[in-house]
Amino acid sequence: MSTHSRKQITVNTIDELTCSKNLSSKKTDFDDSKNVLHYLANDLAVEKKPHLTLIDRLGSELSSILDWEELDARIYLNLLRIGPVTASALAKELDIDRTKTYRAINRLLSNGIVSTTLSYPKLCIATKPKEVLKIILRRKENEIRRIKECGEEIMERVSEIGPNHVNDIPIFRIAQGLSNIYSCIEKLIEESTDVVYIVTTLKNISKMYHSNIPDKIKICERNGGQVRLLTEINDHGLKLYVNRFNATETKITNLPSKGIVVVSKDKQMIISDTKLNGYDHTIAKSDAALCTNSYELVNNIFALCKLLWKNSKPLKMLENGGKK
Repeated sequence: MSTHSRKQITVNTIDELTCSKNLSSKKTDFDDSKNVLHYLANDLAVEKKPHLTLIDRLGSELSSILDWEELDARIYLNLLRIGPVTASALAKELDIDRTKTYRAINRLLSNGIVSTTLSYPKLCIATKPKEVLKIILRRKENEIRRIKECGEEIMERVSEIGPNHVNDIPIFRIAQGLSNIYSCIEKLIEESTDVVYIVTTLKNISKMYHSNIPDKIKICERNGGQVRLLTEINDHGLKLYVNRFNATETKITNLPSKGIVVVSKDKQMIISDTKLNGYDHTIAKSDAALCTNSYELVNNIFALCKLLWKNSKPLKMLENGGKK
């Protein structure tokens, strides 16, 4: 081990306690990639060396949000921590198979997440977190633009293959992961012109607030529908999210479960076993929801929600204003 490496280890050992203390006092929202990368930009500075368990945790968060392989996220974070280094030295430092390390670095290189020097041997350098965010967002925007430009025309040609014979058959499907569950809920609310019930906890509401669901509620109301929110006040620190959620009306009740129930009259229902635990995206990935348009099931659940609504108490005006 070089003299420089021994000095770095000594400095990092002294800094670890301070770094861990600072990080434990922060309440970091990993709800989207912008927050995660902003967090990295501020807390993975070259002067500090976060504890390796923190690196592993951040790697899981980053891979989940950005759809990276966990090894890629781990290598990127450690490149930020260590600084310019050869792929071989990095593999030895992390005790990872050298071939796997080279493959991961090549993936990161092709996406602009990592760069290399022209020197021999080549040194790998991590792109700054804020630049990574720009790269990813630009790529996603290009993908969306391409779909918008070509998707409609292609789907019209696809529809010419033949009629859909299953439109009137009740369907059941499983939505896996929070983003897919929220997408189904957003579609249900946006397309509704009647009453929609949402039955869930304040913690789930605080998460859904960061999705497009509040905007879809406004669209539902413009189309003549209304969204009735049933929840329970068991965490006063999250009450503000009830105001911001923009439900047409909110009532308080004892919830039958800690998941999410969303049902639209005569249309569709979504029942999720979502049990959020802080902002852990490894848990969020395992969430699942049943989506169905079965007339019998939908109207039975709708009748149950209607009964709960009738026997619930109206939400009083919250301290900071908002809907009753």
